[in-house]
Amino acid sequence: MSEGEKAGFIAKIIGPKKRWRAYKARVKELPEDYRTAAEAVERYLMHFVPIDADSNASTFEDLVDLFEQAAVNGTPIREIVGEDPVEFAEAFAQNYTEGGYAPARARKRLADDIERAAGTETATQDESL
Repeated sequence: MSEGEKAGFIAKIIGPKKRWRAYKARVKELPEDYRTAAEAVERYLMHFVPIDADSNASTFEDLVDLFEQAAVNGTPIREIVGEDPVEFAEAFAQNYTEGGYAPARARKRLADDIERAAGTETATQDESL
Protein backbone atom coordinates (compact mmCIF):
# COMPACT_ATOMS: atom_id res chain seq x y z
CA MET A 1 0.00 0.00 0.00
CA SER A 2 1.46 3.35 -1.03
CA GLU A 3 1.66 6.33 1.31
CA GLY A 4 -1.20 8.00 -0.59
CA GLU A 5 -3.40 4.93 -0.22
CA LYS A 6 -2.60 4.74 3.50
CA ALA A 7 -3.49 8.40 3.98
CA GLY A 8 -6.76 7.91 2.11
CA PHE A 9 -7.62 4.85 4.17
CA ILE A 10 -6.87 6.62 7.46
CA ALA A 11 -8.91 9.65 6.40
CA LYS A 12 -11.89 7.39 5.64
CA ILE A 13 -11.70 5.86 9.11
CA ILE A 14 -10.95 8.99 11.13
CA GLY A 15 -13.07 11.46 9.15
CA PRO A 16 -16.45 9.93 9.95
CA LYS A 17 -15.47 9.46 13.60
CA LYS A 18 -14.58 13.14 13.90
CA ARG A 19 -17.87 14.15 12.28
CA TRP A 20 -19.80 11.80 14.57
CA ARG A 21 -18.09 13.17 17.69
CA ALA A 22 -18.76 16.73 16.54
CA TYR A 23 -22.42 15.87 15.94
CA LYS A 24 -22.74 14.25 19.40
CA ALA A 25 -21.13 17.31 21.02
CA ARG A 26 -23.68 19.57 19.30
CA VAL A 27 -26.57 17.38 20.47
CA LYS A 28 -25.22 17.49 24.02
CA GLU A 29 -25.41 21.31 23.92
CA LEU A 30 -29.13 21.35 23.06
CA PRO A 31 -31.65 22.26 25.79
CA GLU A 32 -32.79 19.09 27.56
CA ASP A 33 -36.16 18.60 25.80
CA TYR A 34 -34.68 19.24 22.36
CA ARG A 35 -31.76 16.93 23.18
CA THR A 36 -34.19 14.18 24.27
CA ALA A 37 -36.19 14.56 21.07
CA ALA A 38 -33.11 14.70 18.82
CA GLU A 39 -31.65 11.60 20.48
CA ALA A 40 -34.96 9.76 20.07
CA VAL A 41 -35.06 10.57 16.35
CA GLU A 42 -31.37 9.64 16.08
CA ARG A 43 -32.01 6.21 17.60
CA TYR A 44 -34.87 5.65 15.19
CA LEU A 45 -32.86 6.82 12.18
CA MET A 46 -30.18 4.25 12.96
CA HIS A 47 -32.53 1.80 11.22
CA PHE A 48 -32.45 3.88 8.03
CA VAL A 49 -29.03 5.43 7.60
CA PRO A 50 -27.06 4.44 4.51
CA ILE A 51 -23.83 2.52 4.71
CA ASP A 52 -21.91 5.43 3.14
CA ALA A 53 -20.27 7.25 6.06
CA ASP A 54 -20.49 10.69 4.42
CA SER A 55 -24.25 10.36 3.84
CA ASN A 56 -24.64 9.00 7.35
CA ALA A 57 -22.86 11.99 8.85
CA SER A 58 -24.87 14.41 6.71
CA THR A 59 -28.12 12.88 7.93
CA PHE A 60 -27.28 13.45 11.58
CA GLU A 61 -25.69 16.85 11.00
CA ASP A 62 -28.90 17.97 9.30
CA LEU A 63 -30.92 16.57 12.19
CA VAL A 64 -28.97 18.54 14.79
CA ASP A 65 -29.15 21.65 12.58
CA LEU A 66 -32.94 21.33 12.64
CA PHE A 67 -33.13 20.97 16.42
CA GLU A 68 -30.57 23.73 17.06
CA GLN A 69 -32.54 26.16 14.93
CA ALA A 70 -35.79 25.14 16.60
CA ALA A 71 -34.27 25.67 20.04
CA VAL A 72 -32.98 29.12 19.08
CA ASN A 73 -36.41 30.08 17.69
CA GLY A 74 -38.31 28.52 20.59
CA THR A 75 -40.19 26.25 18.19
CA PRO A 76 -42.16 23.64 20.16
CA ILE A 77 -41.05 20.05 19.62
CA ARG A 78 -44.46 19.06 18.25
CA GLU A 79 -44.10 21.73 15.57
CA ILE A 80 -40.87 20.04 14.51
CA VAL A 81 -41.99 16.42 14.53
CA GLY A 82 -45.77 16.82 14.29
CA GLU A 83 -48.26 14.54 15.97
CA ASP A 84 -46.70 11.41 14.48
CA PRO A 85 -42.95 11.32 15.19
CA VAL A 86 -42.59 8.04 13.29
CA GLU A 87 -43.97 9.66 10.15
CA PHE A 88 -41.60 12.61 10.66
CA ALA A 89 -38.55 10.38 11.13
CA GLU A 90 -39.39 8.18 8.17
CA ALA A 91 -39.97 11.21 5.93
CA PHE A 92 -36.67 12.70 7.18
CA ALA A 93 -34.87 9.43 6.45
CA GLN A 94 -36.29 9.31 2.92
CA ASN A 95 -34.15 12.34 2.11
CA TYR A 96 -31.04 10.22 2.64
CA THR A 97 -31.87 6.66 1.71
CA GLU A 98 -34.18 4.51 -0.33
CA GLY A 99 -35.63 2.88 2.75
CA GLY A 100 -34.80 0.83 5.74
CA TYR A 101 -36.47 -1.23 8.36
CA ALA A 102 -37.84 0.08 11.59
CA PRO A 103 -39.39 -2.52 13.82
CA ALA A 104 -42.52 -1.76 15.81
CA ARG A 105 -40.47 -1.52 19.01
CA ALA A 106 -38.35 1.30 17.53
CA ARG A 107 -41.50 3.11 16.39
CA LYS A 108 -43.08 2.89 19.86
CA ARG A 109 -39.89 4.02 21.59
CA LEU A 110 -39.62 7.05 19.30
CA ALA A 111 -43.26 8.00 19.92
CA ASP A 112 -42.87 7.56 23.70
CA ASP A 113 -39.63 9.59 23.84
CA ILE A 114 -41.15 12.47 21.86
CA GLU A 115 -44.28 12.39 24.03
CA ARG A 116 -42.09 12.65 27.13
CA ALA A 117 -40.04 15.51 25.65
CA ALA A 118 -43.12 17.37 24.41
CA GLY A 119 -44.98 16.68 27.67
CA THR A 120 -42.28 18.36 29.71
CA GLU A 121 -42.47 21.30 27.33
CA THR A 122 -46.27 21.51 27.69
CA ALA A 123 -46.03 21.36 31.49
CA THR A 124 -43.49 24.20 31.45
CA GLN A 125 -45.76 26.28 29.20
CA ASP A 126 -48.77 25.63 31.47
CA GLU A 127 -46.76 26.73 34.53
CA SER A 128 -45.89 30.02 32.85
CA LEU A 129 -49.56 30.85 32.28
